[in-house]
Amino acid sequence: QVTFVESGGGLVQAGHSLTLSCVDTGNIFRSGLELNGIGWYRQAPGKSRELVARMTGRGSTHYDKSVEGRFTISRDSAKNTVYLQMNSLEPEDTAVYYCNIPYAPITWGQGTQVTVSS
Repeated sequence: QVTFVESGGGLVQAGHSLTLSCVDTGNIFRSGLELNGIGWYRQAPGKSRELVARMTGRGSTHYDKSVEGRFTISRDSAKNTVYLQMNSLEPEDTAVYYCNIPYAPITWGQGTQVTVSS
């Protein structure tokens, strides 16, 4: 079953921006009236998947050092959608990006490819 549908990736030059979206079709990021934590992961070629940004159910945000200050995670609960605003992109940000539960991922979506050229 499809749970997360990521989109918004593309090919950009270094220094440019992209905004990724993730639609939570399975309502995983909500438990009744409460919001659960959400996260964005990425997997670069030849590397393990890593969690780069997360937001708690209360709205606190946390970022990996490699993206802190450049990426912003947000959510629109009414639309069951999670976003990742990525600014000042670097070639090292090239990866497939996924959303999922922080630290306890379930079935992965197809991801969205981000390629940053130098």
